[in-house]
Amino acid sequence: MIYSNRLHKTLFSQTSIAPLAMFRVLFGTLMLFSTLRFWSNGWIETQYIAPGFFFKYYGFHWVVCPPDWAVYVLFGLMAISSAGIALGLFYRFFAALFFLSFTYVELIDVSNYLNHYYFVSLIALLLVFLPAHRNYSLDARFAFTKPQATVAAFTIQIIKLQLSIVYFYAGVAKLNYDWLVHALPLKMWLPAQAHLPVMGDWLTYEWVAYAFSWAGAAYDLSIPFLLWNKRTRPYAFFAVIAFHLTTWWLFPIGVFPWVMIFSTLIFFSPHWHQSAFTFLGIPLSRDFAGNKQHTPSLSRLLPLALSAFIAFQLLFPWRYLLYPGKLFWTEQGYRFSWRVMLMEKAGYAVFKVTDPRTGTYTEVDPEEYLSVNQVKQMATQPDLILQFAHFLKKEYERKGIADAEVRANVYVTLNGRPNKLFIDPTLDLCTVKDGLAPKNWILPDA
Repeated sequence: MIYSNRLHKTLFSQTSIAPLAMFRVLFGTLMLFSTLRFWSNGWIETQYIAPGFFFKYYGFHWVVCPPDWAVYVLFGLMAISSAGIALGLFYRFFAALFFLSFTYVELIDVSNYLNHYYFVSLIALLLVFLPAHRNYSLDARFAFTKPQATVAAFTIQIIKLQLSIVYFYAGVAKLNYDWLVHALPLKMWLPAQAHLPVMGDWLTYEWVAYAFSWAGAAYDLSIPFLLWNKRTRPYAFFAVIAFHLTTWWLFPIGVFPWVMIFSTLIFFSPHWHQSAFTFLGIPLSRDFAGNKQHTPSLSRLLPLALSAFIAFQLLFPWRYLLYPGKLFWTEQGYRFSWRVMLMEKAGYAVFKVTDPRTGTYTEVDPEEYLSVNQVKQMATQPDLILQFAHFLKKEYERKGIADAEVRANVYVTLNGRPNKLFIDPTLDLCTVKDGLAPKNWILPDA
């Protein structure tokens, strides 16, 4: 009973809205910058206009890439809605619009998958239901919503929990033989950065790769707990800055380090966030009803829904245990599990399309149909290999070859090891349907 009361107090006690509002402002601003950066770099063209074929997530084959002009409209909506989130203007509408447009774009092609895109979709979904606009927003300023100074604590804790899961699971994923015992793939990656100023020469030493590997695992495993503890929080945030700036400096990982740096500010006290808003000249909107301790009328279903959300996040990354074989080799259950920059994997694939009536065949280079990034991603991921095989079957049926058979010679190297045959080259891949069952046509890495 005591534990239950404490938990109820922790989740439902009223606390300042300032941390939640600051998170909204920072998230919206970063998403606006990220969208404009993506657009200005020409990546809309290279990733969503130029390719003639797109790889699909299982269960989402209905997601199609819209016409060229509509792709630009989607990105325009993302930019507008992220600005609306930051300003807190028509917040609910723009939060939902951003989640739908961003997630739709990411579902168009699996080859564009990144962990931080998944993170953004999850946070965007959460923000749709959180009252992050009830103060320090234009909605509150112009009375489009009833201003309130406080919110239920769980509306802030849910974001902290999501951040903690990302960090901790990334740390758990680093507890593997290659990372800890062989310092791979950092032992391969760091010397390639020897040209960098100041630290470049140091990156060529093997012990530095080991130091980075072990420090990275220790950081990810401990940082959530250090951020939750107010005594260690300032030191932990310094570590957050140092860690993410280092990774940003060493590797081309875009805005993700900045998203994580600014997101972890939510762990700081309400007073800190209130002071930050005061410094920025953004005033607290007063409750027009004069009730400074207004309690929001939250649906009873919302805490249950958020609990189910967290339970899913805790369990889903472990689904790889249901599959045989080595995870990094088969990649079954690899996505959506916060496994960040853990392996150097490359492949080479040549497909053979056979006419069963004559026995003649044609070798197909995937580069004839796919972008450079798509070829790179497809050659090491079995579900994408399977999808491309089915695509080739349809292509050659249009050319007059009925019931074409498609086989593939795929060689893959993992963390610098010699190339190995990846899938059964005698298998007509068109006889296999994609699904959640184990892919027994993947050859073992042994």
